[in-house]
Amino acid sequence: MPDEKKVILSTSGLTKVFGLGAQKTLAVDHVNLTLYEGEVVSIVGESGSGKTTLAKILLGLINPTEGEVYFQGKKRDISTQKKRQEYWKNIQAIFQDPYSSYNIFNKIDAVLLDCIRMRGGGKLPQAKKVEMMAEACSFVNLKFEELTNKYPFELSGGQMQRLMIARIFLLKPKILFADEPTSMIDACSRATILDMLMQLRKEIGMTVIFITHDIGLAYYVSDSVYIMERGKFVESGSADEVILHPKEPYTQRLLSDVPKIYEEWDLSTVTYSS
Repeated sequence: MPDEKKVILSTSGLTKVFGLGAQKTLAVDHVNLTLYEGEVVSIVGESGSGKTTLAKILLGLINPTEGEVYFQGKKRDISTQKKRQEYWKNIQAIFQDPYSSYNIFNKIDAVLLDCIRMRGGGKLPQAKKVEMMAEACSFVNLKFEELTNKYPFELSGGQMQRLMIARIFLLKPKILFADEPTSMIDACSRATILDMLMQLRKEIGMTVIFITHDIGLAYYVSDSVYIMERGKFVESGSADEVILHPKEPYTQRLLSDVPKIYEEWDLSTVTYSS
């Protein structure tokens, strides 16, 4: 990160409650978060910890119950569709399931052309659009001439995730949320996807936030790590501080739950439901 870190996204007292009365669930509990330009951050927690709900609020997909989100130092305003679309030019996501990330009725050409239009390139000559789409596909080791007129569901899971990164290459957002982006693809594709995301981050200087339960991934890619439990951050700091020298029992348990092939597995913390 640069010496002078600029805050790009922050929150104050961010809270999300689902349901009412005895049925209500506090999914995000007064979270304060500060993200800097060009930073790679991981928000780590088990299923149900609130990390995906937090990401959806920051993306503008759901509204918080209380608290504020600030983008580039100003209170976020996504009160109209036009303002939301402007916000989404700067903040994008890659989701866990590549098979449900696309409209099945849109061909790959339409997916990529939509990105060019979002960046104001709708009136560019067709030849220039094709050049841009080919460049984006080449960045993720895909050949546009082999993809044109195809539908995303005709690709493998790894290819679909790479196509999602090609979208990001065209959009060039300031912030990217990657919600378990490698959990549904094989190990070889996983390393490739991570390398591509890190290369893209380096090229365009975007902030990347990984939403994950994989604490090993968090250590491998992150500048900063936030550990989330029951809607709250219980520990945060640099990757080395949090992963190598954890202070909170919850963080220590997450680390102890990672299987090691050279040690006997401790299953005493596993809870079985009847």
